[in-house]
Parts: sequence; C-alpha cells; structure tokens
Amino acid sequence: MSTVLIEIRRAKPSDAKTVADTHDEAWRATYQGVIPGVELDRLITRRGPDWWDSAIRKGSRIAVFGFGDKVAGYANYGRNRARSLFYDGEIYELYMRPEYQGLGFGRRLFTSARRDLAQSGLKSLVVWALSDNEPAVEFYRALGGKAVARSSERFGERSLDKVAFAWNG
Repeated sequence: MSTVLIEIRRAKPSDAKTVADTHDEAWRATYQGVIPGVELDRLITRRGPDWWDSAIRKGSRIAVFGFGDKVAGYANYGRNRARSLFYDGEIYELYMRPEYQGLGFGRRLFTSARRDLAQSGLKSLVVWALSDNEPAVEFYRALGGKAVARSSERFGERSLDKVAFAWNG
C-alpha cells in the first residue's frame, strides 16, 4: 500500500515553475473559447516562472495545493483591492489543474486561504469570477458566497461580465 501526501502550504521560490505550469493548464482549460485566443495566450505568457518567482519572493500570499510531488493547484490572496466593496480580504485567484477539479480539493484550498486571511484580521472576503465561468460561479455559490457586485472587464475586443461573491466574518 502506498500513501500520497496532500498538503496546502505557502509557495516557495522553488515552486515558481510548477505554479506557472498549473496557471497555464488551468487557464487554458477554463478560458478556452471564453477569453479570445490571442488575449488568453498573452495573459498566460505574462505569468511565467519569472513572474511567479518575483511574486513569491516579494511575499505575496500564494498557497499551493500539493498532491504527492505535484502542485495540483494554487490560491493567490490578500487585502481586498476594490475600494467600493467593504470587505477585508480577497482571493485574487484560485485554480486547480483540470484533472484535480471536482474532487473537493478546491474547497480545501479555499478554506485554507480564508483561514489564513482571518488569522491576519481579514475576516470578510470577496472573490471575483467571470460570469461565463459557470463552474467557478457554482463553486463559490456552493461555498456560501453571496453575489454582491457586478462589473465587466475587457479582453482584447471582447467585454466579459464578472460577479463578486462575498462572505462575512
């Protein structure tokens, strides 16, 4: 019998390449056909290993979900960036590699990020999701998030609606 270690921990500089690979896989699976192809490629390329290494070294809150010796997902989070929304913290990104989605691991990563924010005094929380990303919208609703705001974002020639979900203390 073998045992596979599952852990959620802060990202280290040595994780930069695998976080970049996870970002690439998750974004391509999630946004193919939603974000125009050239724009999607540009967004993914911009967040390569050097970008992640810099973010990790600067102290950005990036947690990785480790499954065995592989990074299966990550969350990037911190203070809320939207001044018009009165929530303390924000999960900027939470992505799992496609083969790890739908298994409850995203919920564990979300809970860990939320707990880390709360331990820093950031009790309330907001998360933005593209409205066309139905799995993410359903995921945040299933976690008890309430839709509190709507906005839009341009990706090349296309404007996409997004929704903010929030949790209080």
